[in-house]
Amino acid sequence: MPYKPQAEPAKSPYRPDVRITQLGEKIGDPVQAAVFPMHELRFRNDRWDQSVGLSDLTEDEWINHFGRFDPLPDNLDPPLALRYHGHQFRNYNPDIGDGRGFLFAQMRDHENRLMDLATKGSGTTPWSRSGDGKLTLKGGVREILATEMLEALGVETSKTFSLIETGEKLYRGDEPSPTRSAVMTRLSHSHIRYGTFQRIAAERNTDLMHALVDYCLENFYGGAKTDNPATELFQYVASRAARLAASYMTAGFVHGVLNTDNINITGESFDYGPWRFTPYWEPGFTAAYFDREGLYCFARQPEALHWNLAQLASALTLICESDQLVATLDSFPRSYGEAFTEHMCWRLGVESEGFDKDKPLVIAAEKALGLKTVTIDRFFFDWGQDVIPEGAEYTSDEFKVFRQEMEKRKQVRGSEHDYWQSGAPCSMHIEEVETIWDAIAKDDDWQPLTRKINAIRNMGHALRSLKP
Repeated sequence: MPYKPQAEPAKSPYRPDVRITQLGEKIGDPVQAAVFPMHELRFRNDRWDQSVGLSDLTEDEWINHFGRFDPLPDNLDPPLALRYHGHQFRNYNPDIGDGRGFLFAQMRDHENRLMDLATKGSGTTPWSRSGDGKLTLKGGVREILATEMLEALGVETSKTFSLIETGEKLYRGDEPSPTRSAVMTRLSHSHIRYGTFQRIAAERNTDLMHALVDYCLENFYGGAKTDNPATELFQYVASRAARLAASYMTAGFVHGVLNTDNINITGESFDYGPWRFTPYWEPGFTAAYFDREGLYCFARQPEALHWNLAQLASALTLICESDQLVATLDSFPRSYGEAFTEHMCWRLGVESEGFDKDKPLVIAAEKALGLKTVTIDRFFFDWGQDVIPEGAEYTSDEFKVFRQEMEKRKQVRGSEHDYWQSGAPCSMHIEEVETIWDAIAKDDDWQPLTRKINAIRNMGHALRSLKP
């Protein structure tokens, strides 16, 4: 089946469905949000608020729910800071959990999926350690830009749902301080991480592990269909992880911190700290200044997700045999390759003909991109429509081979959309991120952010549109 990104969200009624409490009190700890001195609404997701029935909230009601965290009707009260462990840069850490956020609400969306609303920057929890539990406004702005761009580029991602400035001065070692504060809410299909399973395995809690596997299958994968639910769940999760890794690569995205506590069970990217988009096809490009060994560099992201899957498999051996888990792990490279070719064809606007038939095109594309004569965004902008480009940057022998492969393919994306007429791709490199933030920091000017969001969404609309 040809790859297609998620469609635009549709309007749906508010349908609370609090399922997390079925897992009992050991899944998380009841907490209260911090009390903030100010509540200035800076971003409201006017596409995804309708998908969960919250588009009719007034601004005051919105702030009450997503700034003061008054419970939504028939929903979690109080919210839960979830418990988990995790490998952080491959070092196991049993002392983590939701340290500056919590699960605030659960409800159904327009596709009847169970959705979680979770926070970032909402104050301390039992898992905060020495942190203040707060979020910088810049961090919130950066997450808006990351999630909007990734969604447009066909990456399964959490959605930045709300950002409210909170009027505090925060001190951080990695950016100029004091800096402005905010509280953010994100929407995703699941708040359950690989690290959730790791904690339960470390505690040898077989009953809770069985319950969590059943919870994930029932709510995210249509229920168990075999008599071995743990291995069934692992197969689903591995397939989603392969697609996530592939979409990162075709988007030119580097997450920066692919720890097991930052990967969720539905294969959605989330929790954006030191992310970057690499301008060129640069295998060693890193996003985090502290990733000195390049563990999570651009080209190693599929490896990182594969390694994380192995840790999830290890946790699941608490309740199942390892043979089938190992077989799924061994199939990951093939699953990733298939997903990568599908995503590459989608970005190029051509029909995928299957992994083996697509390989010559994909290999040619990677070799041509590896010359670094053109940015990733420019490459897909020029080649992703039904007009073969003739620019001087495309005259190398590698691009001649790529051109020959493209000429064999049927284009499924037209060039009529106004995005393709703009003359330049929509990009998201660090220089523009800093420029957008500077306008906010220096002049409280939010227009550059608004314009960028509109441009990103217009690109997403163009990429979703297929030629009849």
